[in-house]
Amino acid sequence: MTEVETASAAATGIAMATEKAAKELSPEEERVLIRDIALTAEANTKEGDSFFLITQKWWQHWIDYVNQDQQPNNSNNNEGSSSLSGNSDSNGVGISKRPSGIDNSDLISDGPAEDANSDDGVEIHDTLLEGRDYVLLPQQVWNLLYSWYGGGPALSRKVINSGLSQTEFAVEVYPLRLQLLVTPKCDRSTIRISKKETIGELHRRACEIFHLNLEQVISDVCIWDYYGHRKHALMNDMDKTLDDANIQMDQDILVEVLNNVNDTVVTDGTSIIDNGFADKEATSVLLEPSKSSLSIAGGLSANKIASKGYSAEQLQNQTLGYPSKESDNNFGNSGVSTRGTFGGLTGLLNLGNTCFMNSAIQCLVHTPEFARYFREDYHQEINWQNPLGMVGELALAFGELLRKLWAPGRTPVAPRPFKAKLARFAPQFSGYNQHDSQELLAFLLDGLHEDLNRVKHKPYVNSRDADGRPDEEVADEYWANHIARNDSIIVDVCQGQYKSTLVCPVCNKVSVTFDPFMYLSLPLQFATTRSMTITIFTCDGSALPSTCTVTVPKQGRYRDLIQAVSNACSLKQTEEIKLVEIRNHLIHRFLDDSFVSLSTIKDDHLAAYKIQKSAKGNVLLQLIHRRQEQETSDAQRWKPFGTPLVSSLSCDDVIRSGVIQTIVQTMLTPLLKEGIEYSDDSDPSTSGMARDPSDHGSGEVDTNRASTSINKVLPKLPLQLVDESKTCIDLSAGDEKAINLSAMSHVVVYLDWKSKLLEKYNINYLENLPEVFKYGPITKKARTEPLSLYTCLEAFLREEPLVPEDMWYCPQCKEQRQASKKLDLWRLPEVLVIHLKRFSYSRSMKHKVETFVNFPIHDFDLTNYVADKRSSRSQLYELYALTNHYGGMGSGHYTAHIKLLDENKWYNFDDSHISPINEEDVKSAAAYVLFYRRAKSDTSGTSSAGSRRARDKTSYKH
Repeated sequence: MTEVETASAAATGIAMATEKAAKELSPEEERVLIRDIALTAEANTKEGDSFFLITQKWWQHWIDYVNQDQQPNNSNNNEGSSSLSGNSDSNGVGISKRPSGIDNSDLISDGPAEDANSDDGVEIHDTLLEGRDYVLLPQQVWNLLYSWYGGGPALSRKVINSGLSQTEFAVEVYPLRLQLLVTPKCDRSTIRISKKETIGELHRRACEIFHLNLEQVISDVCIWDYYGHRKHALMNDMDKTLDDANIQMDQDILVEVLNNVNDTVVTDGTSIIDNGFADKEATSVLLEPSKSSLSIAGGLSANKIASKGYSAEQLQNQTLGYPSKESDNNFGNSGVSTRGTFGGLTGLLNLGNTCFMNSAIQCLVHTPEFARYFREDYHQEINWQNPLGMVGELALAFGELLRKLWAPGRTPVAPRPFKAKLARFAPQFSGYNQHDSQELLAFLLDGLHEDLNRVKHKPYVNSRDADGRPDEEVADEYWANHIARNDSIIVDVCQGQYKSTLVCPVCNKVSVTFDPFMYLSLPLQFATTRSMTITIFTCDGSALPSTCTVTVPKQGRYRDLIQAVSNACSLKQTEEIKLVEIRNHLIHRFLDDSFVSLSTIKDDHLAAYKIQKSAKGNVLLQLIHRRQEQETSDAQRWKPFGTPLVSSLSCDDVIRSGVIQTIVQTMLTPLLKEGIEYSDDSDPSTSGMARDPSDHGSGEVDTNRASTSINKVLPKLPLQLVDESKTCIDLSAGDEKAINLSAMSHVVVYLDWKSKLLEKYNINYLENLPEVFKYGPITKKARTEPLSLYTCLEAFLREEPLVPEDMWYCPQCKEQRQASKKLDLWRLPEVLVIHLKRFSYSRSMKHKVETFVNFPIHDFDLTNYVADKRSSRSQLYELYALTNHYGGMGSGHYTAHIKLLDENKWYNFDDSHISPINEEDVKSAAAYVLFYRRAKSDTSGTSSAGSRRARDKTSYKH
């Protein structure tokens, strides 16, 4: 069913449901209707759509109610308990009563709404977590539930664009909360406003709140970004969004009235403190830590708290219990018993869903090379003029935080200054929403590199293609060009090089480049191949349809499937395979493009047709089967059934109807029932003059020899051909009727099977095509052998076609081509960061892969995976840190496992809490980003960054 058909069906369901009272619907009818509407709404989500918050407690009650008649689900469901799939987490004990009215009171704050001008006038709690406290439902689902159950109140939120590319959708559960300060009146007001609103809208609302003259907004009222009680920027671009202006949650906005009734002009932001704001702002500063520690979104789900032993994030962040300013000489107790001579056991306070940041920072801070570098004098290497950097501010903030974490003492550090810098330079990480720690890590490594790039003036370099030169020569040239423009501690430690080979599928042009990498993102794939089941039909009547299962590369293309089917059916030199996708008993499409990825084939049925190789001018004949189905008591209709057949039609501009009859009869001969004979004198209708094929005689047919069967007199078939003008032509009226095919790219013929004709053929072979993918039970071997990190690496390095959105411009064809790409590791860094791709995204839906990956802690040997065989250096790596992600996409929690190399002991870093763990507990299905360090012959590992830099600038020869 297409998206349009699904949407139409959902709309019909809504209309029917509103006409039919909820009490008349069964729980199953409610479940199916809500499920279909929800899937349709989420698949068509766009910016500006409304989603509604509904309390998790009520939603779970409703889920249990509509699933009470379902069979218990014994499978391991990682998608939470709020399921519309027909299974819930209830054990099937007892019968759930129908819920009463929707009650969202648990979500609403007891205090008055902070913004009286907001749409609903209702303020929700700051600590709500999706999946624990509430769920988000599309407007169509909310409207239907509300019409059935009533209650409320309605808590509507808008869909906005988010992410780096602004192409992902997110529901803005918590719009910006801003403190408006007006001077010289010394008034203040709190408002809620979407970060996608414009500065012009903020202007308008500020003037409305403070009763300012709207006609004099531009000339008399200035609005300042007053972040941190400092004038950062005059907000005078009325079309710019607050998001683009880097406006943060809970920050101050200064509304400066230049020409008021007293003719007072305020031009210096410092005068605000002298105009009556001092006491008010002091109060604001005292309240700020408490507000900042709130868990705005994300966090742990309730079931994960119980199973993992973690307390909810918002309960961990009692920041008022710690000094507002950390001192390097403060000593505290973290509950960790150590010898006291080693640092690095200081936790980070959770400021509100900042566990993603804390886990990534701890791994970087405990990278020995970075710990040494930032504890020494690195200021001379800061690149203050780099336009790609953050004018050194990110490096300074990170260095200051690292020194605090390595200082003596155990008092947890509140990373507010670093968080503020991060929000200013990377607004995608602003606010208090949960984010991806790997995305933050990638930004930090790149940002620190640019801030610390020793190259102040980047030279222009021209990278040449390999053009047949030795790989070693080309790789050294690429690396020298890279170092000439990029030279920092990050490059020294974390950057490696891989070989990228592109092959044009048309002209076979080979392009080889050598590109740097900062980390490896590995797919979590158990198998590199998969099985596909195809039904094969012959057009010459030589054999019955047969089913074969072939094995193809998981990331393969149509050509791989066509080749596998051709081998399976022993294709002759004069034959070719036509692969088609069957939907609703019709040919949906021909899979002609050899270079399209097999991932485009879902769960549809596939058929393969063996036909003679097409000559120029040949067209394909498609035979569609139809039979009568009773629609009403007195009406019947011809409807398609079975599997269409395909044959090659050799013709000029005109073909006779008798030729088409013969071709169709030939295709159907294997289906003739044995023991039935046809003869000229058994029925005069066999001469071809009769219109009703059910009156024809019968004759015995040998299904293994088409030559003998075609010589017998076969029944004339009721065929109808559809010409280019969509007109049906009866082909059973005579053999000499001329059909003009000059304007037709393919010929469609309908065969109407009446009851008597059905008695003569075994049409079971045309029905019930097998599914393309057969998901059988998992074998015992697959269950007992976990996915290996080496297997993930091999999947990453395997040749695969580029996605259509990432076509390659072939310099030889002068066109965009979907080339095949092959990666090889060429040069490995001192610290190898490996990202396990656990998260996948599609439109508004997100999915997490919970697969356990068996990664080595010691002796991670990459020798066989490095293409450059000149190196005599060890390619063995030791794990020293990793981040973990527990829970689902929007309600997860990050921690870090880190090995203190001086102590040779592992610790769990869970925000501010640090505890020792055994090495065997390091591995889990939560592992997300792995940090490996090259095993050195000298265990002290004291090689300087300068020596590494000197080595990398030389030719890579050993």
